Amino acid sequence: MPDVRGNWSSRIGFVMAASGSAVGLANVWAFPFRTGQNGGAAFVIIYLVCTFTICMPFMFGEITLGRFSQKNAVGAIRAVSNSRAWMGLGVLCLGAGFFILSFYSVVAGWTVGYFFKMLVGDRTSFQAFASSPVLVVPLLAIFLALTVAVVYRGVQHGIERWTKLLMPVLLVLILVLVVHGLTLPGAARGLEFFLKPDFSKITGKTVVIAMGQAFFSLSLGIGGLLTYGSYLSKKENIVNAAVQVVALDTVIALLAGLMIFPALFSFGQQPAEGPALVFIILPEIFAQMPIGNVLGAVFFLMLTIAGLTSTISMLEIPVAYFVDERGWQRKKIAWLLGAFVFVAGLPSALSQGAVPGLSSLSFFGGKSFLEIMIFLWFDIFPPLGALLFSILIGWVWGADKAAEEMSLGNPKFKQPFIGSLSQAKIWGFFIRYVCPAAILVIWANAVFG
Repeated sequence: MPDVRGNWSSRIGFVMAASGSAVGLANVWAFPFRTGQNGGAAFVIIYLVCTFTICMPFMFGEITLGRFSQKNAVGAIRAVSNSRAWMGLGVLCLGAGFFILSFYSVVAGWTVGYFFKMLVGDRTSFQAFASSPVLVVPLLAIFLALTVAVVYRGVQHGIERWTKLLMPVLLVLILVLVVHGLTLPGAARGLEFFLKPDFSKITGKTVVIAMGQAFFSLSLGIGGLLTYGSYLSKKENIVNAAVQVVALDTVIALLAGLMIFPALFSFGQQPAEGPALVFIILPEIFAQMPIGNVLGAVFFLMLTIAGLTSTISMLEIPVAYFVDERGWQRKKIAWLLGAFVFVAGLPSALSQGAVPGLSSLSFFGGKSFLEIMIFLWFDIFPPLGALLFSILIGWVWGADKAAEEMSLGNPKFKQPFIGSLSQAKIWGFFIRYVCPAAILVIWANAVFG
């Protein structure tokens, strides 16, 4: 017998789960180093503009499609299009959930390892740590087991219950680190870099990177929010719920900057250190602080929680498909997919020095297998998915039909407020024209830039 799909018990359950899907390593890892590489505060302002003018309207559409269909990504697409060609987008969503989870869990596993490294004061270098199969493979398995343990219990008793617990804990841990960072000598220079804009550093490339970071941060275009939206009651106000998700995700990204930049400037580190920031630079900074072991452990525990709330939604994408479309039992398919993801994640786990053939692929310019996976499944396929979804929602299903669904629980959405202009008409313009154009620019930059 197929599992009952389940629904969120309340709007706050959806907001916490959807925020957890959005809040992840992108906020605490990628946002600070991309801010550092692109001029600080001016980049932050552009990021915020992109988030609220481009990403948020797209999020409205993705969640609405899920709630309208009450289906997984494949079922939702089938509900609004009779063309088999569009099923390729559903397959892309399933692939994104599976493959992103496979390598994301490798990096998230590192955060578990670093939590214990900080606690015991282990100063082993990141290179030695990441290249050790006896460390990274079990950590991958542990993190995937945590993810499966949440998802297999279902929507209310698994995903909702745990995200409602983990998200407040995540926020408290970040606030503890922010408060401590602001007390460090020289923290004011970090605040100035993060909060005082210098628009002379902004280029067209900066705007594209900011747009890409905004989509990346909110986990758009891979079907995760669509799947979560399918568990949302018809009585709920999608616009209000989505605004709350975006606001919480943005607050955590900004807090991550307030947490990291004062510490960087206080210890004379460069703000544009890049991806090495979290696993190389910050541990060195913690080692120089009073009670640095404790603070470092708190930081990596926070990262672990951020990673877990994201991987839960990634696994839910293919799990929902097998429950809806194939009638498989959730508990069985969750563990089965977890096992397959573990196998798929092994090349990424072993590509940081453990296996030379995976650590430097000559055909890809010497990049590691993990770097290639990140490029494909963060930079290439999610923007492509978002572009196709915006076309599907705005043109194939139709912005008017989507607005009709969005008005359920929100009657004012279709009511004129300036002449004949309504929120629905404004949103329809964005989802049909602005979002596709902006996403196309992001995608073209990733492919050809």
